[in-house]
Amino acid sequence: MELFGAGGVGGMGLISRYVNEADHAQVVSIVLFAAVLSLCIVVGHLLHENKWVNESITAIIIGGVSGVVVLFLSKGTSSHILRFNEDLFFYYLLPPIIFNAGFQVKKKQFFRNFSTIMLFGVPGVFISTVIITIGSMWLFPKIGFNELETQDFLAIGVIFSSTDTVCTLQVLDQDETPLLYSLVFGEGVVNDATSVVLFKAIQKIDVSRITGWASVNVIKDFLFLFSTSTALGVVVGLLTSYALRTLYFGRHSTDRECAIMFLMPYLSYMLAELLHLSGILTVFFCGIVMSHYAWHNVTENSRVTTRHTFATMSFIAEAFIFLYCGMDASDVEKWKISNKSFKTCISMYSIIILLIAVGRAAFVFPLSVLSNYMNKSDERVSITFKHQVVIWWAGLMRGAVSIALAFKQFTYSGVTMIPAHATMVTNTVFTVLFTTVVFGFLTKPLIRLLLPHHTSGNHHPDNTIPSHDMTLPLLSFDESASTNILRAKDSISMLLERPVYTIHSYWRKFDDKYMRPMFGGPRR
Repeated sequence: MELFGAGGVGGMGLISRYVNEADHAQVVSIVLFAAVLSLCIVVGHLLHENKWVNESITAIIIGGVSGVVVLFLSKGTSSHILRFNEDLFFYYLLPPIIFNAGFQVKKKQFFRNFSTIMLFGVPGVFISTVIITIGSMWLFPKIGFNELETQDFLAIGVIFSSTDTVCTLQVLDQDETPLLYSLVFGEGVVNDATSVVLFKAIQKIDVSRITGWASVNVIKDFLFLFSTSTALGVVVGLLTSYALRTLYFGRHSTDRECAIMFLMPYLSYMLAELLHLSGILTVFFCGIVMSHYAWHNVTENSRVTTRHTFATMSFIAEAFIFLYCGMDASDVEKWKISNKSFKTCISMYSIIILLIAVGRAAFVFPLSVLSNYMNKSDERVSITFKHQVVIWWAGLMRGAVSIALAFKQFTYSGVTMIPAHATMVTNTVFTVLFTTVVFGFLTKPLIRLLLPHHTSGNHHPDNTIPSHDMTLPLLSFDESASTNILRAKDSISMLLERPVYTIHSYWRKFDDKYMRPMFGGPRR
């Protein structure tokens, strides 16, 4: 018993020492990553006025250099300070980015152009996915890469249809070009949400029984996820607004109301994931609703604190993701497992980038024409050809969502031993790096060429609704039926002539009369 006890104690001591060493290595990794992230922020600040470089490119370049340094110090065994984790991305990094996008958006421009944004963000993703899927199924075997299954090709279509518009948004000014900014920004967020929802729907497909009904089921599942996720975000946002308005946490402490503002969006995201919905859509619309109502129900100190905190968390998360992308480019493990010739790799990269460009053009230009036709009575939302080129260019860059979906499809906890899957992960990383760096370098010159500052004819003051718009009243129970019938006829006529304009007008009236008195916010 003594020997057994001593052996047990010795074994426990050995395990404890091993655990302590592992914890120490993890702490060192976190410290190093935080230091590199801080360096990235400083360098990005110093290069802020640079004509060619933006913060996304800076983070990727520093990440790549850091990966090479770590690879050298580890004698070629690893290039990572931290290993990619899907849970870290989807549960901790993505929510603050998407919520801040909804919280900071200029709602008037976003909803005025809502039909166009939805055209680009939903049907556009489907069109791009179909083109990339069919194109990869046709072209990959021609270069000797035929190791993927049908579901993998469907996933590839979605992965490379997810855009990243950070580079373009860092150049555009939403005060000078409100239409263009709202379209690029809105489509970027809706595109990411659509891609994730469509990716989840595709994973449920039984590829051995693909029929016309299977496509109908995918669309049905998509519409269900889209609508229920949006509804959940709106409900949580309204509940938060109502609680802040009626309970008035600020009379005792601003800490409590700030805590509610931080926790409720995250609760909405996790609740959506728990219910197998789209957390991205939920937290985005929760952010819109909370900025419209809840933000006006807290004290001035809490308003300043929450707005800057949300923006800071989003900024750090974006820098973290791009920094990791740069490091992952020098991951020797995946390159070794991939085992493809240099010629094959270059051919695959070229095919993917070509399909991305073709898939993007296939919906941006036709849907822009359709949007102009739908809004032909309102010159404010006319998308010129130069605007269409910028929108097309903005969507060529791929980013964090593409990386995350690729890891989710082709790895298990960031690791894969299947050559074809390792090849697709490295292809995705290279595509993100190439499109962000090369296209990102050319973004500022392109926008300055197409949209020079002094000719920006897209700026409109906020008060762009004509005076006669405010004379369209809601139906009233206090007036005669004949009067209400005449108003209904005028409203229907207006709705047919200018649908977006009319719906927006009636929403403003409904919002002022019923929503703001209950959920908060200044009435117009």
